[in-house]
Amino acid sequence: MRIIAKSTLREYWLTHADSEQALKSWYQETEKSTWRGPADIKLNYPGASILANNRVIFNIKGNTYRLIVKINYPYQMVWIRFIGTHAEYDKIDATII
Repeated sequence: MRIIAKSTLREYWLTHADSEQALKSWYQETEKSTWRGPADIKLNYPGASILANNRVIFNIKGNTYRLIVKINYPYQMVWIRFIGTHAEYDKIDATII
């Protein structure tokens, strides 16, 4: 998978240092993956939430943070749409962000 953009994750872990290792691990695992659909994601991330519009919510660092991505499966692209705490997550609409 090609992830757009790692810099978004990097900026986040610079201000939330406790998320760095978990975000780096997610990035490395995702980069090596070939997801053809939501079922492939659920194999490695059973706690991931699959939403409409090809959006997926990942729980990061023991569910301390939420990461929302939008995936284009045919092109193997992942766009990072949101990373934040549960409180920040509660203020957004994950299906359109």
